[in-house]
Amino acid sequence: MMRQRFHIDFIGKSKIFFCISLGIMLVSLILNVVCLPTLVDIQFTGGTIIKYNYGGEPSHKNIEKIVNETLKGIDALKNEKVDFSYSENLAAGADDSAKHIVSLQFTGNKAVEIAHKQAITEALQKGYPKNSFAEESSTAVDASKGANFFLKCIIAVAMAAVIMILYVALRFRKIGGLSAGVMAVVALIHDLIIVYFVFVLFRMPLNDNFIAVVLMILGYSLNDTIVIYDRVRENRRKSGPKTTTTELVNNSVNQCFTRTICTSVTTIIAIGSVLAVSLIYGISSIISFALPMMIGLVSGSYSSICIACPLWVMWKNYSDKKKAEKKKNGGKTVKKAFNS
Repeated sequence: MMRQRFHIDFIGKSKIFFCISLGIMLVSLILNVVCLPTLVDIQFTGGTIIKYNYGGEPSHKNIEKIVNETLKGIDALKNEKVDFSYSENLAAGADDSAKHIVSLQFTGNKAVEIAHKQAITEALQKGYPKNSFAEESSTAVDASKGANFFLKCIIAVAMAAVIMILYVALRFRKIGGLSAGVMAVVALIHDLIIVYFVFVLFRMPLNDNFIAVVLMILGYSLNDTIVIYDRVRENRRKSGPKTTTTELVNNSVNQCFTRTICTSVTTIIAIGSVLAVSLIYGISSIISFALPMMIGLVSGSYSSICIACPLWVMWKNYSDKKKAEKKKNGGKTVKKAFNS
């Protein structure tokens, strides 16, 4: 085997790793239930998004006040809740009159009619005559279509998980591929939950970015896990059956540790650069992708090393113990029957 500069007992410290993950999830779940409810984008719930571009630096609170007061005068929308989000209009170029964008999000099936949009636009133009408020775009999503889209996304993730199990089971069948595949998917579920709580804690609505991040993290996390499994298979071939599963996996994880960390850090730096630019320009659609992606990459590397491998060792040790007991009991039964 490869000579290592350090050796960490990842399997021996598995209880610590499990407690860390469970602790993070428990705290996040409590916050989610008590004070940070899940936000869902209209892509999934249905509703209308109206975007206005404008120049200058008007107060966000005053913009929201003008819109809310206008909605109170519209019977069809006076009880509707509207969410506001702000971003820079990168397409505006040097045109200061359309430098910023404010997005108004109405949830539900009630349509925002053309007359209602005109009323909001006129109110903003009247409140800020020098800021050139103008409607940029309007998008409506039917609630049933949004729910159908969300269901299809969930099915896609589930199908990806099943395919991953089958792939790992076939590729690593000589070292117990099915159990390895199941534990890899358990680690992926861990990453999915972490990404979900990132969206909850940072108050980002679940949208198509959430699905994109989940699918990308599944790929990165599985790749790290497969690299370790591949090293386990290679070391098993070299060391033979005398080496215990715990020792074998520990050595393999330590040999892959530097490679896994370097790969993850390189990717995180690239995503971090994208996040920094999006934060500077206030591009919320990029922020809601890059931030969960960064944290998901950390979680993916952690779960491959500290969740999937220890769980797989526990499974293998338990399975081997059961086989040994069954063989032992079977031998006694045969001997007793022969003597009688």
